[in-house]
Amino acid sequence: MLSNEDNIRLTRVSPGTPMGEVMRRYWQPVLLSSELPEPDSAPVRARVLGEDLIAFRDTNGKVGLVDAYCPHRRAPMFFARNEECGLRCVYHGWKFDAAGNCVDLPTEPASSKMKDHIKIGAYPTFEKADIVWAYLGPKDQMPEPPDYEWMRAPKTHRWITKTYEHCNWLQALEGGLDTAHSSYLHSEKLWAGNDLRSRDGAPLLEVEKGEHGYTYISHRKAGADGTYVRVYQYVMPWMQQRGGVTKNKERWEYPTLDGHIWLPIDDEQTWVWNFAWAIDHNHPLPREAMEAVDMTNGRGPADLIDGFYPKRNLANDYMIDRTRQKTVSFTGITGLNTQDFALQESMGGSGSGPICDRTQEHLGSSDKAIIAMRNLLLEATRDVEAGKRPKGGDPKSHSQIRPFDTLVPPNADWRKEMAYDLRPKW
Repeated sequence: MLSNEDNIRLTRVSPGTPMGEVMRRYWQPVLLSSELPEPDSAPVRARVLGEDLIAFRDTNGKVGLVDAYCPHRRAPMFFARNEECGLRCVYHGWKFDAAGNCVDLPTEPASSKMKDHIKIGAYPTFEKADIVWAYLGPKDQMPEPPDYEWMRAPKTHRWITKTYEHCNWLQALEGGLDTAHSSYLHSEKLWAGNDLRSRDGAPLLEVEKGEHGYTYISHRKAGADGTYVRVYQYVMPWMQQRGGVTKNKERWEYPTLDGHIWLPIDDEQTWVWNFAWAIDHNHPLPREAMEAVDMTNGRGPADLIDGFYPKRNLANDYMIDRTRQKTVSFTGITGLNTQDFALQESMGGSGSGPICDRTQEHLGSSDKAIIAMRNLLLEATRDVEAGKRPKGGDPKSHSQIRPFDTLVPPNADWRKEMAYDLRPKW
């Protein structure tokens, strides 16, 4: 369990909080590039780490990310005009470029120098892998842009989506790092891909810390087939990478590596970024196949409202089917990610609402990866408070890692068996 003090330290992300200051030392995935489809398109609201912001693509295609309110009289910039390389507030016409500079002040005399001293809050951005990334921290602490392997895969070999989740970011991340639950929560008699994990519901875990965060390995007994080994990567502060290659004794038709980023919107809401990439150049990811994966996970277009909000949610008990629970599914809930959300969004206790009360926990051996993650994050809060850089921000720390999963023959050394597959191919 965690003390209440440490639970607060890890879960609160607004400016000035310990974890909020840690988060601000990393580049954050703020929007899909497609949400800003063309130059001078409509501005978009973006709430990140407890801050209300407005994103826009200017006339030259550059993305700006600015304060949601005009510095004049705090009018909402969502209604602003996006024109001629700037965002113009419709209240009094004050205009700002993507860097936050005031470029027009029509309510003041032409001779006024006021324009030279007025700025709107703005954050640096860059685009890669169909995502708009932003850095919200101190400029003198800004790392180089991230260089995860999945970002380097070409568009034909990667897949990116996002989904809204109504809970604190930490319990969502913990769900992603908890390999044992997949043997139970996601058990479907009709889903053959779960067979290997269903054979052994008590995996043996190893955790190996690194500069990116840690590598953790789950070992499941697979009888005469040997051992099912799944190598995951936890990348500070909010990313999980895992293998999705092996089913039973064979590989999927479209073998992928995949993962998530759990980006805090604020203390009680999270954007779940879902990404997948091909294991090598010979396995492009057809759009139809990846859409089918999204449907299996409960995040396909038909599963969402207004693009990113799930139809199956806490208000309708995730449309649980008790008959199906008795006959087909361990949960009776359709969609693997929906099953995750049902548990993660409903956690609580002691009036904590959408934030889990970890003082009431009783952890076991299957929670080794979660305990290690919490310790790394607590260490990061202390490092930032001491003026040090936290792990995982430097692209050199994470550019050469990758996850993988496979069946290892009886008595074989998994490191030797998986050495080639654990080296990046992009």
